Amino acid sequence: MKKLLGMTLLLVALIIAISVFEGQAFLSAGNLHNLLQRIGLLGIYALGAGIVILSGGIDLSVGSVMAIVGVSVAMLVGSGWNPWVASGLVIMVCALLGLWHAFLIGKFKLQPFLATLASLLLLRGLSRGISGGVTQSLQGCQAFKQLGNGSFLWMPISFWILIGLALILGFMMNFTVYGRYLYAIGRNEDAVRYSGIKVNRVRILAYVICAVLAGIAGVVELSYNGECQPASSALMYELWAIAAAVLGGCSLSGGEGSVLGVIVGAALIKVMYNGINLLGVNTEWEWAVIGVVILGGVIADAAYKLRAAKRVKA
Repeated sequence: MKKLLGMTLLLVALIIAISVFEGQAFLSAGNLHNLLQRIGLLGIYALGAGIVILSGGIDLSVGSVMAIVGVSVAMLVGSGWNPWVASGLVIMVCALLGLWHAFLIGKFKLQPFLATLASLLLLRGLSRGISGGVTQSLQGCQAFKQLGNGSFLWMPISFWILIGLALILGFMMNFTVYGRYLYAIGRNEDAVRYSGIKVNRVRILAYVICAVLAGIAGVVELSYNGECQPASSALMYELWAIAAAVLGGCSLSGGEGSVLGVIVGAALIKVMYNGINLLGVNTEWEWAVIGVVILGGVIADAAYKLRAAKRVKA
């Protein structure tokens, strides 16, 4: 709770600081709409990454899942499929991918890092291979493009999607047995297993949720851009997702974090990035910012745990 409060206060302070220096540009309707749009997209796939991190795992395939989803849907639409049907089908395949990750980690005892790293490379290669490395564009499909570009009640549709998913996942994590089990697995997997809980079954849903949310984000990204470049689309988005989760209070060792915290982390990253653009700072520094954010989150988490351990001993 203290982490979430601290990050929320930091977000408010950042918004105030940017408003002081670039208030007219930052508070313009167009900029705020675009900012919420980007927060919505990042929040969608960051929620999936956060659920996996809560379970004590990690998923490095998020960006590649989004890329192959965009390429696949665009190619299916190009061959005559309805974009909504194509999107639904591809997202269902994403669920199978999450099941595959959980199977590798649970049955073959592969480290989550290695299992999902393999998928990162494999899926990126597949997206480039099946498309011949050529950008896949959506022709027409104006109604479908509203998913990523449209608004409802003055807010971007992507942000409404984030709110809906957050409500569902928030209820699941806080008011269901599965949520309690997931937190418990992240804190002490062996203790949970010895208590008779099927750890692998709980973990399966975490990876399925992550893959499905990455698939949804891939569809929204395709709708927003109207095209998908197989080599660069959603490149390294998994780092943004991890950074948002860590900033929002998720511990990389598992067992800590919240849905609201991940959204705050996503908002903090996108507000920071928006401020960098408005203040004229070279955007080439964005990767350095990601590194600092993740390093800072890990150090803060380690320091917090050390202090907590000292209090217990005392």
